[in-house]
Amino acid sequence: MSSSYKDLDVYKLTIDFVTVLYACTAKFPKEEQFGLVSQMRRAAVSIPSNIAEGAARQGNKEFIHFLYISLGSKAELETQLTIAYNLQFTNENDYEHLQRKLDEIGKMLAGLIRFRKSVIG
Repeated sequence: MSSSYKDLDVYKLTIDFVTVLYACTAKFPKEEQFGLVSQMRRAAVSIPSNIAEGAARQGNKEFIHFLYISLGSKAELETQLTIAYNLQFTNENDYEHLQRKLDEIGKMLAGLIRFRKSVIG
């Protein structure tokens, strides 16, 4: 049985994260729907999307490149989440829950990158 990116724990976690983030940002002020909400959702969707795109590429180096893009989107989202919290668009519980999940995603991406680099030699 061959495995795919859909079998990766980090991919599954990021898909769940996007779902939670969408629910959280739905509570933001309506005037933010085309501002911060849109940016946060795009950054969140970018994380699993780049995992999938990288896995579909031919080589390990390309996959690693897309994993780094996912890490960049995660960092972008952390910044946006902090701004949303500072603007009181989200409560402390949601903020901390999302930050913990982003930390976990970051560690998993870094681990996958280390593993993929070790395969290259």
